[in-house]
Amino acid sequence: MRYGFVVPGGDPATVVGLAREAEAAGWDGLFYPDGMVIPDGTGSGGSPWYDPWVVLAAVAVATSRIAIGPMLTPVSRRRPWKLARETVTLDHLSHGRLVLPVGLGAVETFGPFGEVADRKTRAELLDEGLEILVGLWSGEPFQHEGKHHRVGPVTFRPKPVQEPRIPIWVVGAWPSERSMRRPLRYDGLLPNKLGAEGAAGDLTPDDVRAMAAYVKEHRTADGPFEIVLEGTTPGDDPAAATATVRRWAEAGATWWLEAMWMAPNGPEELLARVRQGPPRIG
Repeated sequence: MRYGFVVPGGDPATVVGLAREAEAAGWDGLFYPDGMVIPDGTGSGGSPWYDPWVVLAAVAVATSRIAIGPMLTPVSRRRPWKLARETVTLDHLSHGRLVLPVGLGAVETFGPFGEVADRKTRAELLDEGLEILVGLWSGEPFQHEGKHHRVGPVTFRPKPVQEPRIPIWVVGAWPSERSMRRPLRYDGLLPNKLGAEGAAGDLTPDDVRAMAAYVKEHRTADGPFEIVLEGTTPGDDPAAATATVRRWAEAGATWWLEAMWMAPNGPEELLARVRQGPPRIG
C-alpha cells in the first residue's frame, strides 16, 4: 500500500511547502487539482485556482522522492499534443516521478468556457486523447486519424524518463463494462460506482473487491496495475485511520489518497494532517 496526499487547491508557494512537509512525513505522493474554476453558485468565481502544471513543476523542483500528479485531468478539454508536451517536460523535471490520473472530469470546473459537456463526446475525446498521448510519448513516428483529432505523421521527443511510459490512472465506473474496460488498457484504476439512473453511488469495499477481480480476469497488459482509493482518515487517531485503510487494502486497493476536499481544509488544517503522516497499515 502506498499513500498520497491530495492538496485541494492553494497558491504555489503554499503547495510547495506542503509538498516538502509531505515528503518529510513519509507520504508517497502529492496530487493537485486540474480545473479552471470552482463555481460557488454566487457568480463570484469561487475559490482561487492555479494552473496544475506550473504548481507541479514547482513541487518537482522542491522535492526528490514523492510521486506527483494532477487529480485529475479531464483529457477532453486539453489538446492531447499539448498535454503530451507538458507531461513529458514534467516527467523529466521530476526525474520520472509523474503519474497522470485522468477521467471525464467535473463539468462545472470548465463549463463556463464553452467546453464540451456531453458525456458521450467527452468519453470519445478521452479515448482518443489517451491514444494520442501514448503514441506521442513513444518517441517513434506516429499518426492518428480519429473522429475528433488528426495528428501526424510526427515524432515527439524526448520520450518520458519512465519506461514504458508515464503511468496513467483512469476512472472506471462499476459495474459498467464499457467504463471498466478503459482502465485495463493503462496502469491504474480510480474506482467509481454507478448508482440509480447513472448517478454516482456509494463505493464499498465489496465493490472494490469485485472490481479487483474484474481487473485480474480481464486485463491482458503486462506491468503493475494500481487500484487507487481516496478519502479521509483522522490523523489524531492512528488506530481508526489504519482500520479505515485496511478495509480497502484487503479489498485490493494499492494506493490510499488522503483527500480533504471538504472544509475545514485551509493551509493550517492541511499542514497539520500532512505532519501526522500517512495511515500506514504495515
